[in-house]
Amino acid sequence: MLRTTLAGLRAHKLRLLLTAVAITLGVGFISGTFVLTDTLDKGVSKTFARSADKVDYAVLPKSDDPDQGISPALLREMKALPGVTDVQGAVQGDAALVGKDGKAVGDFPTVGMSVPSGRLLRYEIDKGRPPAGVGETVLDSQLAKREGFSVGNTVTILDKGNRPHRFTVVGLVDFGIDQEASFRGAVGFDPATAMRMTGEKTYRELDIAGGTRAAVKAAAGGSNRVYTGEELGARLAKAAGADTKIIRTGLLIFGLVAMLVSALVIYNTFSILIAQRMREMALLRCVGATRRQVFGSVVVESAVVGLVGSLLGIVAGVGLGEGALVVVNKLNERIAVAGPSLTVRTVAVGLVVGIVVTVLSALLPARAATRVAPVAALRADLEPGSGRFRLGLVRTALAVLLGAAGLAIGVAGSLVMHKGETAMYAVAFAGGVFFLGVIAAMPALVRPLGRVAGAAPARLGGVPGRLAVANAQRAPRRTATTTIALTVGVGLMSLFAVVAASAKATAAQKLEEQFPVQFQIRPQSFDGTLPHALTESLRTRPEVTDTVETRRKETRVGGDEDDISTITTSALGRLLKPDFKQGSLDAALKPGTAMVDEETAKAPDRGLGKTLQVRTAHGIVPVKVTAVYGAGASLDGIIVPESDFTRYFGPTDPEAVYVRTRDDLSAYQARRAVDEAARPYPAAKVESSAEFKESMTKAIDTVLMIFGGMLGLAIVIALFGIANTLTLSVVERTRESALLRALGLTKRQLRRMLSVEALVMAVIGAATGVVLGVGFGWAATNAMASDSIFALPYLQVVGFVVLAGAAGMLAAVLPARRAAKTSIVESLAHD
Repeated sequence: MLRTTLAGLRAHKLRLLLTAVAITLGVGFISGTFVLTDTLDKGVSKTFARSADKVDYAVLPKSDDPDQGISPALLREMKALPGVTDVQGAVQGDAALVGKDGKAVGDFPTVGMSVPSGRLLRYEIDKGRPPAGVGETVLDSQLAKREGFSVGNTVTILDKGNRPHRFTVVGLVDFGIDQEASFRGAVGFDPATAMRMTGEKTYRELDIAGGTRAAVKAAAGGSNRVYTGEELGARLAKAAGADTKIIRTGLLIFGLVAMLVSALVIYNTFSILIAQRMREMALLRCVGATRRQVFGSVVVESAVVGLVGSLLGIVAGVGLGEGALVVVNKLNERIAVAGPSLTVRTVAVGLVVGIVVTVLSALLPARAATRVAPVAALRADLEPGSGRFRLGLVRTALAVLLGAAGLAIGVAGSLVMHKGETAMYAVAFAGGVFFLGVIAAMPALVRPLGRVAGAAPARLGGVPGRLAVANAQRAPRRTATTTIALTVGVGLMSLFAVVAASAKATAAQKLEEQFPVQFQIRPQSFDGTLPHALTESLRTRPEVTDTVETRRKETRVGGDEDDISTITTSALGRLLKPDFKQGSLDAALKPGTAMVDEETAKAPDRGLGKTLQVRTAHGIVPVKVTAVYGAGASLDGIIVPESDFTRYFGPTDPEAVYVRTRDDLSAYQARRAVDEAARPYPAAKVESSAEFKESMTKAIDTVLMIFGGMLGLAIVIALFGIANTLTLSVVERTRESALLRALGLTKRQLRRMLSVEALVMAVIGAATGVVLGVGFGWAATNAMASDSIFALPYLQVVGFVVLAGAAGMLAAVLPARRAAKTSIVESLAHD
């Protein structure tokens, strides 16, 4: 039987090659994921290990709180230990670099870091030397390249209080081993200057050369941890490798989707292959082969195909991983990249997944092959899967149960449960359950869906069109399995498109609430303020009609630390319109009162009518809550009248300024006026609502593009399934095609018939996917947040169906050409 099986494999090379392609694509995606993330891990680990080799011991605070640093006194104590040759303290804080345009660089302030000289210098000096004096600095190499600075230039850097200082650039440094510096960019100083510029009073880390671990540990005390250089390298590599784990998890999810689609294609292929070879297997049974031997031959055949496809998939995975590494390096040159890393684990996982999926997909067809009596099989001449399909009682009950359960859970997640992560998971689970119900019911849906999808082709395509629609409908099991693979890919694409469109619509509405004016000015640093002089300058400009300040002060409210805010009184109710749930604006503007948002009002001592004990510059002051407002309108927390805020805390600078300009100005004129007013203040960042909306939309589109690219693999595999099904169908319908040709069907009409058949199958799968994707996209949108807005991207949804149909017809090109080229006489003699 083994020799017979291997002979059968050699005899059906084309059919099995098509099956192997689906396996190759699925395994290639999974293997490529491991190659990519393993290589990134390897490069990151090498980078950190090389850096940590320069350190004998490192002392770090046990607490992860950045405010819990290491005192300068401990550094002096470490220097006095026997055998210690050098100790350097790591300083890190905000020190914003000013660009050539006079504005602070980036959306966040650059990181100010200490850069020591000597053995404990852990950064790579790309050009120049480390800083050695009060007026010297080094710049991050990528930052310097981006902003056009080089060694010898003079630059302006803002200290913690946003005061400018001039420095000479003496070196360009690769800070790539520091994740925060990589994200925000960095400037470096000698340790003393770094402390003065950042305002830090403690060190984040002490690096020590020489000494003994026992002595260092004893001096460090119980509030700090001591690491060797090797342990420090492992710790840093682990921290940096966390991102690759997230990448791996995300990519593997898409890999599993690809493997699911591959499994459906493989199952369909083996079902057709075994049905076509039923007479062959019956003959084997007649000459003495047992059911077990026939079953075993099919399993061995699937294992061989799975092995070949998996080996090709691993090779393809290395190529995919290498290609992804090139893209990653282009996007971010800081990311450490080594040569492609192919581990034993990757090979093992690829082989196991590919072979197991293929064998499992072939089990049901193999079992079906053994259940047909030899004589009946010899007599059978029906197309596999053809005939009127009935679900049967068990399958009907299963489809109804799964469909009802999926709908119930989806409705609960989107409408009943508290909005958030748990509700999202419930909707995702509901989608999976409902999809299983669709799989169970799909064969019974093929005929009605085929009539709808094939209505236009049957009317416009003449006889070939009507024959194509009938062909797509007459084998419902086969068509269902072929189309469900496409349903998975298109369904997920539709879901992400709906979620993305809804996110844009929701964000646009929030933008209208949070940007009630054209411009918003904020300080670059997270906890900074803007000078009041900026507001006065804006108010004197003829282009500006309204300028609104928001101010905030951290203090004690009752027994807790909290923020008290205020906003320019004239803007409330006119530019900023709170949605009051309790009370009114008039009540909230009376002296000695406050309004709070809904979330704050949920606390037992902060609801409507409660009196807050607020610590001010003059002692404890009672403040009565007279209004509760909803989310939005750029307001949050506890808000008191402007005059009260000034009386409580004295004159304070605003944390944000909103600017409204004249309606008759162009966008360029309005932006120029605001920029001119903000130019003397380098740390003041001007944002316009249009620019912010554009950046937000681009971010959502980028995520959708990434997801779409990954899910596109599943659609490609599904289209291979359609091509596979049509190819095998052409083989089994050789006599039928020849008879149609003999009756007058031309080659062109035969090709059109097969193309329309592929079109109908693709539209059935894509349309089903779109319905599922849109439905569960709506549920997911509702589950995200109570104020989410559902938006349906009509053009994208229609585009998915059109593209799927066009791709399906493209997949039919080769099978159609093969059918048209076959000799009529030889085909009629075919058995």
